[in-house]
Amino acid sequence: MNIFITGGAGFIGSAVIRRIINNTSDCVLNIDKLTYAGNLESLLSVSNSKRYRFIKGDICDKKLLDRVFSEFKPNIVLHLAAESHVDRSIDSPTDFINSNIYGTYTMLESARKYWASLDKNLQSKFRFHHISTDEVFGSSDSSFFLESTPYNPSSPYSASKASSDHLVRSWGCTYGLPILVTNCSNNYGPYQFPEKLIPLMIINALEGKPLAIYGDGMQIRDWLYVDDHADALYKVLTEGSVGETYNIGGHNEKTNLEVVQSLCSILDRLQPVQTNQISRYSDLIEFVFDRPGHDRRYAIDASKIEKDLNWTPRETFETGLEKTVQWYLNNKIWYSHVLDGSYQRERLGKAIDRIN
Repeated sequence: MNIFITGGAGFIGSAVIRRIINNTSDCVLNIDKLTYAGNLESLLSVSNSKRYRFIKGDICDKKLLDRVFSEFKPNIVLHLAAESHVDRSIDSPTDFINSNIYGTYTMLESARKYWASLDKNLQSKFRFHHISTDEVFGSSDSSFFLESTPYNPSSPYSASKASSDHLVRSWGCTYGLPILVTNCSNNYGPYQFPEKLIPLMIINALEGKPLAIYGDGMQIRDWLYVDDHADALYKVLTEGSVGETYNIGGHNEKTNLEVVQSLCSILDRLQPVQTNQISRYSDLIEFVFDRPGHDRRYAIDASKIEKDLNWTPRETFETGLEKTVQWYLNNKIWYSHVLDGSYQRERLGKAIDRIN
């Protein structure tokens, strides 16, 4: 297959690309704007593959998208490009409206134009797979999010993703575009940008900085190892039913405090503290004022994808977190380049300006 991936230099997108290039014979074209969270160093292991191509570009650029569709001729679209950090959406919601809503609209229109030009056989095989989040459902005290759970977003980020989900489904309903939607729980693992909870806490702990936790730390999230998510996405795009939505979760509900305490325990074992100022990494934990509109609990019911597509996560939270901590211990160069900004200055990898 020819798979057109948006946002492939991001955390989840790069994991999907590595999974496809390393485990299939599919060809991938990755378009990414390379904003602050887009890092081509995460794709160095596959950048020389003849089945992988990269274009630096904006999903709001319809002329570019039309050219990509026309020349690359994808069978599959995996739409991952999005602004995704809640704190940033509170400070600068405009970027989220542009990328997540208008960018998705532009992708849908270019995909629809291309799909309409195909013969009936190719039309029937085409898929537009939109990747979303469990945050669109808002906060839940006791129940689990089903695919049918009403949307109740709490932040500019989750509201913009909810909007994009509605757009995708409406293009499927109104125009017949063969769409798929997946809503995932919190991802973690290697190559994650260190503004997110787990990599931020690992790096701060290693540098002896405070491990600041919002509020009382009792916010609950379901944690999904990123490589498990990549496997699930490929399962959906190859075996999922057109028009369906699938929740993807890790079956790992943990409070934020539990997460930080767990990674501190792993660090205590793998790289013990080497300073007299603290005796263990958990001594660095401190609590700070909660952020506005902070949802208390997200919890995915992933029974549909397990029943319909026979997918379950391979990693438990314990095994996945151990792998994640070990990866950051082994890859200081990668996260150092992120922290000092050199990954943006160097832009390792080869950006092509032609498809063929």
